[in-house]
Amino acid sequence: MTWLDDVKIKLKRKNQILFRKDCEFLEDLASLVEKQSRIVLVMWAFDLACESIEVLEEKYPQENRPRDALTYSKAWARGEIKMPVAQRKILDCHGFAKEIDNKEDIATVHAVGQACSVVHTAGHAMGYPIYDLTSIVHRYGIDDCFDFIESRKEEYIDKLDYWSKNKDIYNFTWADFLLK
Repeated sequence: MTWLDDVKIKLKRKNQILFRKDCEFLEDLASLVEKQSRIVLVMWAFDLACESIEVLEEKYPQENRPRDALTYSKAWARGEIKMPVAQRKILDCHGFAKEIDNKEDIATVHAVGQACSVVHTAGHAMGYPIYDLTSIVHRYGIDDCFDFIESRKEEYIDKLDYWSKNKDIYNFTWADFLLK
């Protein structure tokens, strides 16, 4: 079964998430994610979250919960605040998704929340792609999303490669728990 067939089934069942982090389509990305340091994954996730936040801010200019989640997660990653403060902002971000009706935007908001949660555990790293790809299906429709999905997955891989080669680009002082 192809990823497209699997997504069609999930759409028919009205599933909220149309991709699984362990699906065959994402195996190459998941394999690369597993090999990265926590710092690389955090930087990759923050980069991806920024993209999504810009899209959301165009549609919801008065809404700042996704941006706040990223800001506080960055402060947490630098050791400036403790987890509960950032976690509250991430949960608030996810709460925003419950207040809107657009399936594309709901998935995008959850993608941001997952990206911000990578600070907590690397296990959240695949959360961004599964929600972001879900948003792309809703944006373009099942009949027109194929090329966009394939291209987007390659962008994830390219960005991960970039951050693995450029993890020292920022002079961040990282929280001790991320350096272990």
